[in-house]
Amino acid sequence: MKNLNFCPSCGKKSLTWNHEKKWSCTQCSFVLYHNVAGAVAVVIRCENEIFLTQRNQEPKKGKLDLAGGFTDPNESAENTCKRELFEELRLHIDISNLRYLTSLPNVYQYKEIDYNTLDLFFEYNVNEKFKVDLEVSEISETIWIPLDQINLEDLAFDSQKKFLESYIENQK
Repeated sequence: MKNLNFCPSCGKKSLTWNHEKKWSCTQCSFVLYHNVAGAVAVVIRCENEIFLTQRNQEPKKGKLDLAGGFTDPNESAENTCKRELFEELRLHIDISNLRYLTSLPNVYQYKEIDYNTLDLFFEYNVNEKFKVDLEVSEISETIWIPLDQINLEDLAFDSQKKFLESYIENQK
């Protein structure tokens, strides 16, 4: 964790990290919580294949990823799915067809800061495969891959590896 040393309240170099979720000032009792962030991941499925993206930026540049992202303030998980799929893939979805599957904790490291996330997994079925006009800043490639050909080690995030391992097993 990148250390924050100076208290934003009193300005003194007196912040301490409790190695779990908060910084506290030893001088003025200010507390800064580093709470869990909500994120979504969507299994876009066409029959026995799922849609994966290849990351074009850190963290985990070059690794495979499910489409999704962080929830904005005042946004539902379903609306996050809709927004992220449009931003990343220019894909318009009907949120009433999203199916919530499960949630898993994860750590998303970005610029030396570990963000604890709660990843919410959804499934979205499509009738036919599609191609997308890639948002180059986030995605370098897309792939449709049969469930039985997914190599979990190619995935970017531990929560997605754990999720897909269970998801694939439940499809048998």
